[in-house]
Parts: sequence; C-alpha cells; structure tokens
Amino acid sequence: MSDAQAEGAPFAGRTILAIFAHPDDESIACGGTLARLADAGARVVLLCATRGEHGSVSDQSLVATHDLGHVRSDELRAAARTLGITDVLIGDHPDGGLPWADISKLYDEIVGAIARYRPDAVITFAEDGLYWHLDHISVHERTHTAVRSLGADAPPLYYVTIPKGVMREVVEAASAEGATFGDRNLWGIEPDAFGAAAKPPTFTIDVRPWVGRKLAALGCHQTQMGPTNPFARLGEVQARRLLGLEHFRRAPTESLRESILERMGEPVPSA
Repeated sequence: MSDAQAEGAPFAGRTILAIFAHPDDESIACGGTLARLADAGARVVLLCATRGEHGSVSDQSLVATHDLGHVRSDELRAAARTLGITDVLIGDHPDGGLPWADISKLYDEIVGAIARYRPDAVITFAEDGLYWHLDHISVHERTHTAVRSLGADAPPLYYVTIPKGVMREVVEAASAEGATFGDRNLWGIEPDAFGAAAKPPTFTIDVRPWVGRKLAALGCHQTQMGPTNPFARLGEVQARRLLGLEHFRRAPTESLRESILERMGEPVPSA
C-alpha cells in the first residue's frame, strides 16, 4: 500500500462523477484529486463529451493506423486506469463544436449519468473553462444546468480552476530543467491564459503524494504530450510544488446534500 493509500478508505461507498470536454482535461484539471478519491475508496466515473479528434498531434506515427479520436479515446482509458477511474463514458460530440452541437443531447447524457450512477458529488469546469476554451465553457453550462434541474436532490456540484500564474511557472520550471519549447506555450495556449479570469476557490485539496500519478496520467495522453511539452520535462520537486494543490469551489445550486470534497480539503481564507 502506498503512502497515498494509507489514509484508509473514508470514501468507500461514495461515487464521484467528473465531467469534462476532451481526453486529458481530467488529468490537467484535477488528476491528483481523482486519484486521491479513488485511493480513498470512491468509485470515480468520468464523462468525456468528445473524443478530441481535432486536437494536436505530437508525433504523427502515433496516429498512423487510426484516426486521432480513436487514439485519444484509448489514451483516455489508459490515463483513467492510472488515476483509478473505474468507469469511462466517452461521448461522440464534435471536438471544437460543443457550443453549436445538439445542446439537449449532452444535457440528457449528463442527467442520464447522474441518474445511473447517483453520484455523491459532480466535478466540472468553472465558468472560465480553465482558459476560456469554448468547449470547456459549454460543458460547464450543460453540467450546471443539468444539476440545477434536479433541485434539492441534486448532488453537490464543484468547479475546478487553475490559479493564474501556475502554468507560467510550470513552463519556467521545465525550462530551468533544461527543456526548450520554441514558443514556450502549452498546446498553443498562452500560459497566462490559464486562470486569468477565474473566480477565487473556496478550498484546496492537497494532492502532493498523488502528483506522480497525475503526471503519469498526463503521459498516457501521448499525442498531446510530446517532448516539447513542459509537463514532460517537469522535475518531481517542482511538480509537487506547483501541482500539489488543486483548487475548487462548490457551485451555488439548490442541493441540500452534504458537502463531500471539502472533507479532503482545506478552506481558502477570503480576501
């Protein structure tokens, strides 16, 4: 048993549903928390709205025999095994087209997943979609609407954010390890876009013992994690420092059910 598992299983019998847009969102946003929940006995279910068929490709040989959506779906399943996620639901919504796709279909799928798994908590993007990605914002909106439609019986809904400046520090730390990145960005995204307009979190979850699993899960997304990606060159000490806390707040819904994630977290003092 690892140090991470030594806390026992306080979440045995609990189910957590995480809802994101693309393969790799789960690992980037809150892979440490999902791994910690799994080690604590929770059943972790992941609903991914798309197959990520329009994402970047770090090495064309990785998609030589299959289309990118197929490969990224397999990568997602591998990352899920690494994190301890037991159930992976992959939608067929168009990557890059969620704001204009059949909105009711994704809404119905989310409501259906909640009815099927009866989660004790739901995790998704906050309003900023991490960095204003329109697919991410659409998943946030559909999830928020689906949970609110259930009224007081709804599971608690939690938004995950990445603090402003963290991704810039990731790039700089990887550079200090000797990595070179050309334009020094992440998947073509300016590092400072992450968290630029995020609302403050209300609590954090310490995932330092799980950072290795988070990075390993990211590594499963090989098409997205080529040798020039800063995460691929981030040292363990720096990773624990920069990625060791994951940030959340509970959404203002009508749910009367008990708080769940806060049991693992520490409150963030209000400014």
